Amino acid sequence: MRLFFAINFSEETRARLLKLRDEIQARSRYGRFCRSENLHLTLAFLGECNAEQLAAAKSALDAVSFEPFTVSINRAGRFSRGGGALWWAGIRDNAALSKLQGELSARLREAGFTIESRAFSPHITIGREVSGDFEQGKFEPFEDTVASVELMKSENIRGTLTYTAIYTKQAGRRS
Repeated sequence: MRLFFAINFSEETRARLLKLRDEIQARSRYGRFCRSENLHLTLAFLGECNAEQLAAAKSALDAVSFEPFTVSINRAGRFSRGGGALWWAGIRDNAALSKLQGELSARLREAGFTIESRAFSPHITIGREVSGDFEQGKFEPFEDTVASVELMKSENIRGTLTYTAIYTKQAGRRS
C-alpha cells in the first residue's frame, strides 16, 4: 500500500482552497485538479509499504509530540515542470509546523524509512500538469488549526485517486 503522512483541513478551509482551485482552473488550458477530499498538506511521503512498515510508521507517529497550532495559508504559486506546472497554496513560515515535520521525519528515519532530504516546503497541491495564465501571488490569508496528523493510504479506485486516513494522532496525546 502507498502511504504518506498529512494534515487534513476543516471543511471551511477546503472550501476556500476549492475557490482558489476553481480560479486557477478557469484560467487554465488544461491540468489535473485536486478533488476537495484530496486537499491536504503532506508532512512525509513513504511510498509503497508492507504490513511491517505500516506498523513502524504508526509507531513513529505515536512517538511524536505536538500541541494544537494554527497555520496561515497566504499565497499561491507553482513549481515548473515539463508537461505543465504544479500549482499550490503556500503556508506562511511556522515554527510549530516545521518542528512537527522535522520530528516526524527523524522518527521515520530511525525506523528505517528513506525520507526526502531537501528542505521542507509546506504547500497544498491544487493542480498538476497545469498550463494557463493564473498569476502567482498573495490572496487574502486564511487560517486553520492543526489538531491531528494522519497516516494516509493512496489508491486508485475505479480510476479516481483516493486518499483515506488509516491512522490518526491527536495533538496533545502521548502514546
